[in-house]
Amino acid sequence: MPATLSEAWNRRVRAQPRAPALIDAGTRRIWTRAELDALAASWRSRHAAPLAGAAVIFAEPNGPHWLEIFLGLLQAGAVAVPLDPTEPEPARRAAARAVGADFLWHAGRLEPTGAGRRRRDGRRLIKLTSGSTGAPRPLAFTDAQLLADSRRICATMGIKPGDRSLGLIPFSHSYGFSNLVTPLLDQGTAVICGVPALPQAIASAIREWKATVFPAVPALLRALADTDMPQENLRSLRTVVSAGAPLGPETARAFYGKFGKKIHNFYGSTETGGISYDRTGAVTLSGRSIGPPLPGVRLIFQKKRRFLVESTAVFTLGNRRRRGGLGRHLPADLGQRNERGELVLLGRSGRFAKLGGRRVNLAEIEQALRRLPGVRDAFAALHPARPDALAAAVAGTGLAPEAILVALRERLAAWKIPRQLRVLPEFPLTARGKTDARRLRALLRR
Repeated sequence: MPATLSEAWNRRVRAQPRAPALIDAGTRRIWTRAELDALAASWRSRHAAPLAGAAVIFAEPNGPHWLEIFLGLLQAGAVAVPLDPTEPEPARRAAARAVGADFLWHAGRLEPTGAGRRRRDGRRLIKLTSGSTGAPRPLAFTDAQLLADSRRICATMGIKPGDRSLGLIPFSHSYGFSNLVTPLLDQGTAVICGVPALPQAIASAIREWKATVFPAVPALLRALADTDMPQENLRSLRTVVSAGAPLGPETARAFYGKFGKKIHNFYGSTETGGISYDRTGAVTLSGRSIGPPLPGVRLIFQKKRRFLVESTAVFTLGNRRRRGGLGRHLPADLGQRNERGELVLLGRSGRFAKLGGRRVNLAEIEQALRRLPGVRDAFAALHPARPDALAAAVAGTGLAPEAILVALRERLAAWKIPRQLRVLPEFPLTARGKTDARRLRALLRR
């Protein structure tokens, strides 16, 4: 089995050069493996900078140009640092400084940064954390870790070389890279891109291009479930995956009732890759957990419901917790194992507030709100105007704030009840599909 991304891709190109690799639904162009490989070789020849061991930052939308740059960097022996395509230029330059990148891809050329630090220690890709727990930080991954994550995901989800994945998740995100880019390079699973994130456009692309795998985020799945489109539109789909944010069982049941397709919850992180997955979809329908750990992933539970994730996909470069060649990471999420061996998430650690000298776990408030009928998601914070009180927001439709607070009084002590509650149809999301806590705090201040 190929040991590097380059070896895996080269083998796929040699085996079936004319096989479809990328389907651009926007231009209706089907790129073969050989054509993408030729694009990358041309890009590398046009940008003859000394790239071996250099870290290169680039930010492009999903499509042939993203793969042209990434494959060109692979061929040159460079270290790729892909950013979200929505990042503005100042943010890209700040990321280049934080990473110590040698080059920034800007305005169609490789721009030397003057602050680079050449890397010759097996790094292949540098991911940036989302910054949800602090300033974003760079994490270096090797070929072996990237391939281990993708192969584990493909084996567990049943993703095959002949599948076609709908590529709405940005390639630059850890979720998109492991579920779209690496399966394409390693086993030849074609990707459909160039599809607007609108329900009718998504359904049209699935129907026309016969997509079989759909890695998605909850907001997209809720939008599809709320439409009146016929079941026929999504008939070709075999595997529908939800990750990036919590998916409530109400959405899973609505989607299943409308399209006859079960959604499979998938949980992971930038640092660890995939952690758990609901193989059958039954767990997601019930909402009892986010599924059992993936094969080869070990969860080591600590005090106060923290847990270590250990696997061959967890980063080891700069990782002080690694053990015996395996990476270990302690996520900010809290969790416990249920009687079926599945992982149940209980919020995030370190989110506490002081109310009149008493310490309250904000995750406890959010969990209590999520258990109420009709509440898809919840967010709690200190009250913007009263330091001795809490404020909260919930996502759902047809919810009355007064009724929610009455129901909450049966579950929480009076001093933990939010004094302000906002009901929103949907929570604002970051570009990664996660709840945008900064925007929610701003909404609570209004």
